[in-house]
Amino acid sequence: MNDEVKQFRLSKMIEEIEDYAILLLDENGNIENWNKGAEKIKGYKAHEIVGKNFRLFYTDEDRENRKPESLIETAKREGKAISEGWRVRKDRSMFWGSIVITAIHDMQDNIIGFTKVTRDLTDKMLAAEAIQQHLNELQLKNKELEQFVYIASHDLQEPLLTVSSFVELLKEEYGHLFDEEGQLYMGYINEATGRMRNLIKDLLDYSHIGRDKGIEQVNVSELLANIVSDLDQRIAATGAKVVIGEMPTVTAYATELRQLFQNLIANALKFYRKDVPPVIKIDAEPCKAGWKFKVSDNGIGIRTEHLEKIFLIFQRLHNREEFSGNGIGLANCKKIAVMHNGDISVESVPGKGSIFSFTIEL
Repeated sequence: MNDEVKQFRLSKMIEEIEDYAILLLDENGNIENWNKGAEKIKGYKAHEIVGKNFRLFYTDEDRENRKPESLIETAKREGKAISEGWRVRKDRSMFWGSIVITAIHDMQDNIIGFTKVTRDLTDKMLAAEAIQQHLNELQLKNKELEQFVYIASHDLQEPLLTVSSFVELLKEEYGHLFDEEGQLYMGYINEATGRMRNLIKDLLDYSHIGRDKGIEQVNVSELLANIVSDLDQRIAATGAKVVIGEMPTVTAYATELRQLFQNLIANALKFYRKDVPPVIKIDAEPCKAGWKFKVSDNGIGIRTEHLEKIFLIFQRLHNREEFSGNGIGLANCKKIAVMHNGDISVESVPGKGSIFSFTIEL
């Protein structure tokens, strides 16, 4: 194949490309050729645009700031100029263009022109803007929700404190006048106000997760050793055995990650089968973008119909006479996993145990 045929094929190949606008510019930025991609992206036919300067594709503001000339000078000086920004089509509509201008040299290394390759990334840009707008709105709503939770919880503390104080006064000054039924009623009031105080505290704790977050390197082995040490009395009381596999050092929010592990381990110590000492196993394995952790137990398990709702706030599966708590621990775990760009799930067999799996991908 001779050089002339090769040159023809190369020219036709460039001309037929539709996904990229490929232009040849002279040393002053005037357009010398025009492929199908340029026609598709910019809207001009070849006979309408060849011979004109590529400044035509830039906004009035960019032309006033001499951006086209600046890109040419950069390409002359550095061999290449790369830019992204809004560009103008023939019908004056805008598109987001990704541009690369490359200098062309002759045998004596003199610049004799430039190639200009443009990609239309409008859809990608608009999608990114929509995502950012959604994130901004979500952050605003989260901030409003946090303020609401704080104010509501703070305001709820006052009447609770008043009720608790007057109940104590009644018990001290008039308790001897109450019969057995009256004493029972007073006990109910005390229990109810205590549960409400705990609910408010749990709600505030939930709203505070991630508020003052800071990423750091966390040695998970050390973190788990500290948790096991803190839970030593409960472990001893239940006769539990905690088996920890090889753990990595991860990039994470240390306080929140500790809370996640502690909630899962504490749940395994709480929901165990009578006369069957808890066995809790913790393992880790690398996943696509981070680490996957598993906390498994041999406890009472969870029925299939309850697996979806256990991570919702204030969802309880047992009455308080059986197990204490307000149903917020696993909701906290879910929120913390999401903070780490991960998720949490559970597999369970009633009467045999559960496996909680969560990922962190920071």
